[in-house]
Amino acid sequence: MPRFLQAAVGVLVLAVGVAASVRPIGVLPPLGAQLEPGGGVWALGRAASPAADRIVTDAAFTDDVKVITDDRGVPHIYAAKELDAYRALGFVVARDRLFQLEVQTRAAAGTLAELVGPRALALDRDARRLGFGRLVERTMREADTTSPAFQSVKAYAEGVNAWIDAMGPADLPIEYRLLGRRPARWAPSHTYFLLARMALTLAYNDASLIKAKAAARVGWPAAEALFPIIAPIQEPIQPNTIDSTRFGFVPIPPPGAPDSMVAAAIGALDGAHRTLGSFLRWTGDEALGSNNWAVAPTRSASRHALLAGDPHLELTLPSVWYQAHLVVGDRLDVAGVTIPGAPWVVIGFNRHLAWSMTNTGSDVNDFYRETVDDSTHPSRYLLDGAWKPLELRVETYRAPDGRILAVDTLRFSHRGPLWKVDSTWMSMAWTLYQGGSNGTEFLGIDRATSAAEFLESSASYAVPAQNMIVADQRGTIAIRSTGRYPVRPGPGRGDLIQDGSSAANDWVGTLPVEFYPFALNPARGFLSSANQQPVDPTVNPRFMGANWYSPWRAIRINTLLRADSQVTVDAMRRFQTDPGSARADLFVPALLRVGTDSMRMMASPRAGEALRLLTAWNRQYDVENTGPVLFEAVMAELGRRVWDELAPALARPGSDEAVTPRPAEAILLGLMADSANVWWDDRRTPVTERRDDILVASLAAGLDSAIARHGPAGNERWCWGNAHHANIYHLLHLPALSALDLPVQSGPSTLSPSSGDGTHGASWRMVVELGPQVTGWATYPGGQSGNPASTHYRDFLPAWLAGRLDSLIVPRTAESFPAGRIEGRTTFRKGR
Repeated sequence: MPRFLQAAVGVLVLAVGVAASVRPIGVLPPLGAQLEPGGGVWALGRAASPAADRIVTDAAFTDDVKVITDDRGVPHIYAAKELDAYRALGFVVARDRLFQLEVQTRAAAGTLAELVGPRALALDRDARRLGFGRLVERTMREADTTSPAFQSVKAYAEGVNAWIDAMGPADLPIEYRLLGRRPARWAPSHTYFLLARMALTLAYNDASLIKAKAAARVGWPAAEALFPIIAPIQEPIQPNTIDSTRFGFVPIPPPGAPDSMVAAAIGALDGAHRTLGSFLRWTGDEALGSNNWAVAPTRSASRHALLAGDPHLELTLPSVWYQAHLVVGDRLDVAGVTIPGAPWVVIGFNRHLAWSMTNTGSDVNDFYRETVDDSTHPSRYLLDGAWKPLELRVETYRAPDGRILAVDTLRFSHRGPLWKVDSTWMSMAWTLYQGGSNGTEFLGIDRATSAAEFLESSASYAVPAQNMIVADQRGTIAIRSTGRYPVRPGPGRGDLIQDGSSAANDWVGTLPVEFYPFALNPARGFLSSANQQPVDPTVNPRFMGANWYSPWRAIRINTLLRADSQVTVDAMRRFQTDPGSARADLFVPALLRVGTDSMRMMASPRAGEALRLLTAWNRQYDVENTGPVLFEAVMAELGRRVWDELAPALARPGSDEAVTPRPAEAILLGLMADSANVWWDDRRTPVTERRDDILVASLAAGLDSAIARHGPAGNERWCWGNAHHANIYHLLHLPALSALDLPVQSGPSTLSPSSGDGTHGASWRMVVELGPQVTGWATYPGGQSGNPASTHYRDFLPAWLAGRLDSLIVPRTAESFPAGRIEGRTTFRKGR
């Protein structure tokens, strides 16, 4: 989500210059007033340490609520009524994260320009083309405003606005000061914009675009094999009948004639990708992803069930998560993380169970090539031989002063929004457009007293589809890939672009919950997920997606769990930053086999030196290790040489056309066994290469690349902690407010994966033991406060970097709260 808005507000970097204190810069006001010693930004220090005891009187509250903030900055909310608990939560989240609340909602709604000015106009246009405004308007129009879910959203909004009403001049966040703006009031619709944006971030994974782009370059038979429906390595979420990894490599056809019809539509495909955002997985980047796993009492040292949650997202300051503990009598007692802007604990635990989630990676959206009545300003589209009216929606974009910046007319078919590039119009159907989850499921999850109740409460959950894992005090462990899955006509595939002129290509329903990938108390005694294909097609052949992540993390998790029949809480914690790599364990031996050809090694001493270094490497990604630097360089060179046919012959550097669709590395591993396959030939060279030629060239080039970047082999700059970093940026990318160049253990496709630029990684690590007293440990990179002057802005960061977890306190009552852990108290009372 933050990536979507960073470009729009990057101008704020200029705000840190004292030279700006005498006149406006772009959208920024004069900063002189903000630099006055008696106020301005200097007041942030006072706001960073709120009063130890505070009483808030507000008419929205119906009864007294006590909020105790512990020494980690986490609020513990004790209320007699649930809605008052959600009001208090909205209040404290706004106190700590007000600017984050507004800017992420504006990013989804396409109204950033109203806050930061015309520089955000392009991003606002892209956001509105997704149709979220239309969706949220329908959601609000059709909502049952008396339902508990809507009431919780409404109460949360009342709490946010109660803070806005109560805040003093010193409480205004620094970002508003730099912009010269005041915070907007919060509305229930803002929560639904947030949920829609999260659905796009977490659930968009359309294989048809990348497969079509490959077909436009190497033909359909090759594209089908390179981006398959069935992953060639199976380590599924729903365990196989055999408890081991299943390899099912198939031959890859040679590059064929490009599909000219698809090639003509490439501009439209690239246009769709530009609209949908830069986070889409075009290049097969498998560094990212999330993990969760649960261990049954039979394999636990304490004989209690254990659960680990480890979602990986973009790393930002402040964090995408906000930690909280809510208690409402005997009805609710839940702790964990919320999404700022929504009132429910999304991942966490209560007195009876614990749960976590990972993305399913399923294909839940399809693209259609539409026939329209006018290529420039269409008002109708062709469906089954008849012209149907398009829904036209006029979108007006405004500057902070209210003046109009632009006006667009957006078009929607019965499937969803339409986009045009050149003369081609494409529409997108998406499960979100059928209605998202409204929070009912999370209300039930937070109150559940058993794994069975958890599964029942989450059964209706729709978007984004998640691998939901749960463990309870009774020793039950279960996992289900839960969400709305479309049922397609004919063969049921969703990885091909469809003809929009025929209704026969529309979805025919949704998959019943009884057919979701699911496992309960397996004989092996553990369950796990890591974004891999959720069920082996030999067990369940229904289409759920294509071009799956290679299951390196799933293999590593299960390897660790299979090897330990007495799993402890500390082992669960260590697994979350385990430096081992199933990917390296499979590729390095394949690379080393080329070393048996002494003639080749004599002809390429650089490749021989690379092999010597890789032979000495223990295939671990700890911070002192020098092997990962060389291995990653060799793998990059290998992929570039093998998939040269997928690269465009002529393209502007940095353009969408220049992006090479990169198959998953599991496909490359299968190719390693086929030494004569024509894909090994690098067609950019005058000779015809075979596998070992490419391996030798990649080894030598990888070594040269590593030396060019990091100096002579083995020097301290080759240490993984010096070569690979986490970069946690402030929402506005202000370097002074960011945490940059942080050495981290683990790397691509390990259990703590990180992107090449270090901006993605473990966003929340949690371990829970389901004993007589449910006990949790957790941390995330950052802190509870969005105020850079607060001690809680980044106080969790040292533990996160070291792989440590904080013990979470969850007292049942305000009266039993340990006095030494109390940082502040806020009491809410009903006003007139």
